[in-house]
Amino acid sequence: MNPVVRWFHQLGSPPIFDRFAARWAPWCHLLGLLLLAVGGWLAFQVPADYQQGDSFRILYIHVPSAWMSLLVFALMAFYAAIALVWRIKLCEILAMACAPIGAAFTVITLATGSIWGKPMWGTWWDWDPRLTTELILLFLYLGVIGLYGAIEDRRSAARAAGLLAIVGVALLPVIRYSVVWWNSLHQGQTIRIFGESSMDSSMLAPLVVMVVATKLWFLGSLLARARADNLRRESGKDWVVKLAQVRP
Repeated sequence: MNPVVRWFHQLGSPPIFDRFAARWAPWCHLLGLLLLAVGGWLAFQVPADYQQGDSFRILYIHVPSAWMSLLVFALMAFYAAIALVWRIKLCEILAMACAPIGAAFTVITLATGSIWGKPMWGTWWDWDPRLTTELILLFLYLGVIGLYGAIEDRRSAARAAGLLAIVGVALLPVIRYSVVWWNSLHQGQTIRIFGESSMDSSMLAPLVVMVVATKLWFLGSLLARARADNLRRESGKDWVVKLAQVRP
C-alpha cells in the first residue's frame, strides 16, 4: 500500500487521530494567530484606496472570511459524502466539526459586509443577491448544527445533517456568481486567483497573508473540535480511560 494512503487509512483510527489532533491543533492556532497579526499590521501599511479611503481595509477581514464560509461548507459536504458512502466515522466527525466554524466565518462575513456597506451604500443591509444568498448559507449552517443536535444517536444525526450539507452545496455556485448573473449592489469581482486582479498589487500582500492565516486557524479549530467529538463518542473505550488517567 502507498505510504500516503496507509497514513490516511491509519488516521481513521480514533486513538491515532486523537494523538494527531492533540499535536497539531495548537500549532495551527499559533501560526494562524501570528499570521493574523502580521496581516493586520501589513493592512495598515498600504495606502488608502482613492475611492473608498481607509474603509477599504475591512476587506482584509471580509474577503478571507467570505472565501472561508464557502470553502468550509464545500469541505463539510465532501466529508459528509464520504461518510455516507463508506461509513467512515471520522469523516462524520469532521463534517459536523466544520459546521460551527463555517457558521462563524459566515457571521463575520455578513457583519463586516454591513459595516463596509453603511458608508459605501448608505445602509447597513440591502437585499442584494450576494448578501441574501450568503444569509441563506448561514441558515444552512445553522440547520446542519440544529439537525445534528436534535437527534440523540450520533451516527444517525451525522448522516441526516450530512445529507442536508450535501444538498445545500448547490447554493455555493449561486453565491459565487450572483454578482455576474444579476444586477447587484455588491461590487463585482476584483480579486482573481487565476488572471489579473483589478486591485492594486501593493494591496494584495496583506490579503494573501490573511487568507493563509484564516485557513490555519480553521484547520486548528477543526482538529480541536473533531478531537473533542471523537473523545465523547469513544468515552467508554479503554484508550480514552487510560488517556484520562494520564492527565493530571
